[in-house]
Amino acid sequence: MSQQDGTPIDLQREHWNDWNATTREQQLDEVSLRQAAVVGEWLDQLGRKDLDIIEVGCGAGWLCSRLTRYGRVTATDLADDVLRRAQTRTAAVTFIAGDFMALSFGTGCFDVAVSLEVLAHVADQPGFIHKIATLLRPGGYLMLATQNRFVLTHFNRVPPTRPGWLRRWVGWRELRDIVGKDFEILSLFSVTPRANRGIMRFVHSRKVNLPIRAVFGNRVDNLKERMGLGWTLMLLAQKRPTENP
Repeated sequence: MSQQDGTPIDLQREHWNDWNATTREQQLDEVSLRQAAVVGEWLDQLGRKDLDIIEVGCGAGWLCSRLTRYGRVTATDLADDVLRRAQTRTAAVTFIAGDFMALSFGTGCFDVAVSLEVLAHVADQPGFIHKIATLLRPGGYLMLATQNRFVLTHFNRVPPTRPGWLRRWVGWRELRDIVGKDFEILSLFSVTPRANRGIMRFVHSRKVNLPIRAVFGNRVDNLKERMGLGWTLMLLAQKRPTENP
């Protein structure tokens, strides 16, 4: 049986089938919607509609239908039951269930890899990023979102993990180090300021921010994001050229 961090893959599969069925298949929150908006902006900037795209860790497949406007989409996740339902909703996408690290997709088959909030749930994070790099053509792009360790650790109460739920958040520097081995980082910033404890709970509260937004628009939120106070770290990177032997 394949394992990561000593946790049987079957136990992880059971967890993510349950989590997606009770969470992502029910509704999307502002964190996910903001991540999708950023990925859409990046894809718009490429100016192409013929891309080969892979979404790694697609969960309930909610982003996949949006990605199809840019080309052909392959999506993979460990949650096999969830993917079967996703396939009935989005027939244009090729869904492949299984352990990403054990699956074979070929080499240099994709122009873009998208991965939202998956890195923190992977035991071998450098190996995960390296495998994504092997799937991309020369000059291919990685569009990644992951939880901001500093913000989640210091300003938020987060539910404890359950059996089958791997969790290791990363910070800015660690993310740069992990991704920088295979990619040139083009952009890295935080989005969606959010807090549910401490002084930042007050700073980010809707009650406080509604009148501020009425006067200053989104400029205050944009400032918080630039200060690194967003829940999510968004990263755009381009695959480094392969060195000749």
